[in-house]
Parts: sequence; structure tokens; C-alpha cells
Amino acid sequence: MLETGRLAAEVRRVRPTDTGRMRALRLEMLADAPLAFLETVAEAAARPHAEYAARIAQVSAGPASAQFVADPGGRLVGHAGGVAHPTEPGLTVLYAIYVTPTRRGSGLLAELVDAVAAWSRSVGRDELMLEVVVGNDRAYRAYQRLGFADTGVRVPHPTVPALRELQMRRPA
Repeated sequence: MLETGRLAAEVRRVRPTDTGRMRALRLEMLADAPLAFLETVAEAAARPHAEYAARIAQVSAGPASAQFVADPGGRLVGHAGGVAHPTEPGLTVLYAIYVTPTRRGSGLLAELVDAVAAWSRSVGRDELMLEVVVGNDRAYRAYQRLGFADTGVRVPHPTVPALRELQMRRPA
């Protein structure tokens, strides 16, 4: 559990009972950082509750994908997901990494990434990879502080063709 003064949040794997709070966090994520995620607020808001519930159930257990949340006991304040890379057996791809603005700089990002890393190691994948929009220097520096190194690989942004993303890796 991360404690920052009076603010504490348990970092743990998402549970099926988190569906409503995960939906609220997802909408916050998309409104706050629209280029960082693969859908719009409108698309996410239109998705039925049953779809959120099915997705949360899928990532709450098992070795292929997992999502972790920062839970202070009310509204969720952070998220990080991990999924097995489709062609590199020892690699987990981190995705949907987010910390609510009032909790940034608190160490919560490191706790979330560490949770994904521990899960990744437990299922036999010893390396992590993530992608950051080129020019998002704040995120780039934060990931460097967590031990990620720029691989030099640049890929097109999945939804905005004019943008590029850079890949970063580190041991799990």
C-alpha cells in the first residue's frame, strides 16, 4: 500500500466488483490524456456496462493479461495494464498507464508499474515494454526514472497517423 501523508492507496489486481469504478476511471483517463489511449471518451461512454464487466472479468485473473489499480477506498486513482506480447514470449507490454492528476509525483506510478512487473515475472515474462508519444517528455522522463530505456524504435501512433510513438524497455 502506498501512503503519501494522509493519502493511501492499495495497488492490486482489478476485481470484477471494480467494474463501475473502472468505467469512471477510464472516462477520466480519456478526458485527461486523449492521445495516450486507443479510444475516445464518447466511445467509452457509449460502451454498455456488460462490456466493461466482461473486460474486467477477463483481466482480473490469468496469465495472458492483467490490470492493476490504485484503490484508496473510493474513486480509483491509478491504473496500469499488462499483456503478453504476441510474438515475443518473454515480453509483457504495458498499456493504459494512468495516475489521476492529484496523485502524480506521489510514487503511485512506480507502484503500478512494479505490480505489473511482479505479475509479469510470476507468469514467466522477464521484460517490460511500453510506448510513449514522441514529445510527451513528462511521461518519457517518468519512465526513465523507473528504469525504462529508449530502444530507438519509433512506430506510428495507432489512431493519429501524424504522431509517432517511441518504445521503451526494462527488465520486469
